Amino acid sequence: MERIILVGHGSPKKDANNVEIIAGLLHRMLHPGCVDACVKVAYLQFVQPDIAAAIDACVAEGSRKIIVHPFFLYGGVHVTKDIPAEIAEGEKRHPGVEFVYTRPLGIHVGLARISFERIDSVRAIAPEDIERRSFEIISGEADFGDMPAERLPIVKRVIHATADFEFASSLFFHPDAVSAGIDAIRAGKDVLTDVEMVRTGINKRLLARWGGTVHCGILPASADGRPPRGETRAQAGIGQALKCNPNIGIIAIGNAPTALLKVIETFNATPPASPPLVVGVPVGFVSALESKALLSGQSFPFITNLSRKGGTPVAVAIVNALLKMATEGT
Repeated sequence: MERIILVGHGSPKKDANNVEIIAGLLHRMLHPGCVDACVKVAYLQFVQPDIAAAIDACVAEGSRKIIVHPFFLYGGVHVTKDIPAEIAEGEKRHPGVEFVYTRPLGIHVGLARISFERIDSVRAIAPEDIERRSFEIISGEADFGDMPAERLPIVKRVIHATADFEFASSLFFHPDAVSAGIDAIRAGKDVLTDVEMVRTGINKRLLARWGGTVHCGILPASADGRPPRGETRAQAGIGQALKCNPNIGIIAIGNAPTALLKVIETFNATPPASPPLVVGVPVGFVSALESKALLSGQSFPFITNLSRKGGTPVAVAIVNALLKMATEGT
């Protein structure tokens, strides 16, 4: 049985003693799926366990071979004398165990790449620079060759908001979805959301340029705002808002499948002359995928994703992408 000991220097500052994180990453790389403590950590100073304790723990677990890796940049005194001395003591205590001592990190192209990333990251301090760089990374890591140009800004912004490239294939658009959303924004239409989190995330400044506002349809949790029996607050609130506000141009559902089902039910019962764009991306395991699958078969404009994933970041990203497209196209 083989064990590995990653040796760090140790520091009086607790936050600096994070070699365990590297050890965990290394363990998953070396032994995928393994639940044993194959990679252990030891420190030279200030922190336990020290090298002797780590060696003894490996032997107690039945290890007959121990690989000791100095997690140091260069071969200074600690690497050339202190750690080898600890290994020599371990060999005396455990004569039947094989010890292997590796080189330190040393000069390696990987370290140069890390240094480059650290230096490059501080160049993009302004928020717009960070966003621009993020979109460059997204464009470089995904193949958008077959995607219609009008949908590309929306898909990229969703990936940017979630760091999940799966949305490049799971987002599903009605043929008129993008034009319907942009037209609604430029006509000064309002945006209706299922929950307050979605309302908060939408760029109200851009929407206000066209005269629109954002409304949250969820009913308050008070006695007066109690929804009818058998309906959720979001479901009842969306239904009520659709009746009371004739200026809704976009409906953004990020959390409540029941609210999305209410929209579909309402539009099927009384088809609107100019139906709003429905952004239906609720997240979850109960009715979320089912409600989105139902939405994907509707005749009115929609944007959805055919998976369990979704939520506030996705709904907000889609609406904000449409707002930027409406504004930048002027």
